[in-house]
Amino acid sequence: MHQYYIVYKPFQVLSQFSSQEGKKVLKDFFPVPADVYPVGRLDFDSEGLLILTNDRALNHRLLDPAFSHEREYWVQVEGAIGLVALHQLEGGVPITVDGRAYLTKPCKAEPIASPRVPERHPPIRYRAQIPTSWVRLVLTEGKNRQVRKMTAQTGFPTLRLIRYRIEGVTLGDMGPGEMRSLTGKEIDALLFAKRNR
Repeated sequence: MHQYYIVYKPFQVLSQFSSQEGKKVLKDFFPVPADVYPVGRLDFDSEGLLILTNDRALNHRLLDPAFSHEREYWVQVEGAIGLVALHQLEGGVPITVDGRAYLTKPCKAEPIASPRVPERHPPIRYRAQIPTSWVRLVLTEGKNRQVRKMTAQTGFPTLRLIRYRIEGVTLGDMGPGEMRSLTGKEIDALLFAKRNR
């Protein structure tokens, strides 16, 4: 029987269940059956939404580039980001992927007021002379460390990165380490409503 969970992966937790080098992993937070695994991943130093399931078909539909789907990130960057950088992000910026030059696909990028998000432990570094700002990025691809590479390329290094949404699945008011169970119908409606119309 297929099972579906959405979780808020905390900061500095690996997106896997097997232990590694003394780092925290998903099994330290989320008690799920042994055949359940994460769909995709979030970097160790990123946080937010992960989908856990034992449904291999769902895994394929979400990870195959042919089925592009929206991923929304809330990104705190160093510096006061302006329209020039936001337009650069939206149009695509050159980054390196697996040692090769890559131009990111067009995306949505907009400044947002500081969102109501849980405190991070440890917190981001604070520098009195340098402001920070928040950006909402909506991508349809997910290269390794892509968001961090994109903001760095425009001159605004990422300080905190939260994945808030995958298509219609959102974190809502979940906090780090929290988990919700969904039915197959619920996950299908939230992820594939656009295609099912």
